[in-house]
Amino acid sequence: MHSEYLRRLYLNNDLAEGRYEVDGRCVALEDLRVPIFAIGTERDHVSPWRSVYKIHLLTRTEVTFALTSGGHNVGIVNPPGSSAVRGIHYRCTTQPPDGPYLDAERWWNEVPESAGSWWPAWHEWLAAKSGVPVSPLPIGGHGRSRLVPLGEAPGDYVHAT
Repeated sequence: MHSEYLRRLYLNNDLAEGRYEVDGRCVALEDLRVPIFAIGTERDHVSPWRSVYKIHLLTRTEVTFALTSGGHNVGIVNPPGSSAVRGIHYRCTTQPPDGPYLDAERWWNEVPESAGSWWPAWHEWLAAKSGVPVSPLPIGGHGRSRLVPLGEAPGDYVHAT
């Protein structure tokens, strides 16, 4: 899966080019009509943020774009409470599907930095896009699809050697 992911999405750029297949059918980003939350990191060596920002040119839907400080890993894995580390910040805006395109350099210059982790902004976005919260099913599920717990967390596999 990892090799396919890297080959098809990074090397061949199949999703952006409309060649990525799901169940034998090509997926085109411009056909998506669901809101997108895209994130880039300022010092990403794998996915430079200006390349990620191009999602605005590939879709016709609402795009919320967040740019966080850090690199490929630390920029993403930067949870709330880590703002005690100096320099943690992010920028975030939402572009409606019919709004004018704002190029990456202008976006950088016009969108102010917010101190701290980007996670609370993502949480707010998710909450706004989600329905009414529902209680989880009890452990064991219900009806014919009853699940049987394998054991207490964290699970035996954690202790395996």
